[in-house]
Amino acid sequence: MNFEQLEYIKEVVETKSMSIAAKNLHVTQSAISQSISLLEKEFGIQLFKRSRNGTIPTDEGKSIIAKVLEVLKKTEELKEEIQALTTSYNGELKIATVPSIFMTYLPKTLSKFKKDFPQIKVTIIEMDNPEVMEEVTHNKVDLGLVALFNTVEQRFPEHITFHSLHSQGTFNVIVPKDSVLAFSKELELADIRDYPFVIYGKNFYNNLIEDFEKQYGSLNIIFKSTNSEVIKKSVSEGVGISLFSSLMLVDDPYIESGRIVSIPLSGSPLNFNLSFGGIYSKSRSQARLIKKFLEYFELEK
Repeated sequence: MNFEQLEYIKEVVETKSMSIAAKNLHVTQSAISQSISLLEKEFGIQLFKRSRNGTIPTDEGKSIIAKVLEVLKKTEELKEEIQALTTSYNGELKIATVPSIFMTYLPKTLSKFKKDFPQIKVTIIEMDNPEVMEEVTHNKVDLGLVALFNTVEQRFPEHITFHSLHSQGTFNVIVPKDSVLAFSKELELADIRDYPFVIYGKNFYNNLIEDFEKQYGSLNIIFKSTNSEVIKKSVSEGVGISLFSSLMLVDDPYIESGRIVSIPLSGSPLNFNLSFGGIYSKSRSQARLIKKFLEYFELEK
């Protein structure tokens, strides 16, 4: 057994194809096939089987492959640790982020990162989700922080890596503390369609409202604003109610002081969870620095 064989296994697992794995690793398909066959003989079990879904691990092979992936991960960590001892992090990190992460995780993460790496120049741009993805895909930024509807089903270009922040969010309606709605445990948008709304005017929320109005008719929208503080202030003063992801309400002073109340929303078009993560190009020169920055998000959990 050698590391080359382990890398072959990892690539086949990720691509579900020996031919694609061979192409990605710049070797022949027969080289990968023969190498894995030798390893199967050494282990005494079959690691993969062919099916309509491609080349997938056997039931016996799954536990072995899990150990293989763990070995490769530890090996990569060791390489990075050695590199960190011999070289210092430097340069600039350009980040594009959706507002929900910018308002919650990012400030604390950035503060801790800058204390350890004051020499790194960090530039942050706030954007909507599609814009963040476009910036990363076209190599205009080093790292994108995004919100996804369905992480498992989300597909990125082959050169893009997704790093989960292991955080999920739902949708909530925020209402004034003295509203009759404040006593509700859960609501659907259809239940509150006749109430006045002040809407957070980002494309993401606008699209949700459009989907709802196509099915149920127009909402009573007083105004829209891209300033979340204006929205929350207006709700606390009784101007209207609004919609936010639960992540955008973490440690919120309006919630903590009791001036507004947050109530979970369910039903169409909000019957899904949001997952949050970072995306970056595998070929980006600052890949090592990007991974290091993402570790600081893990410290926030």
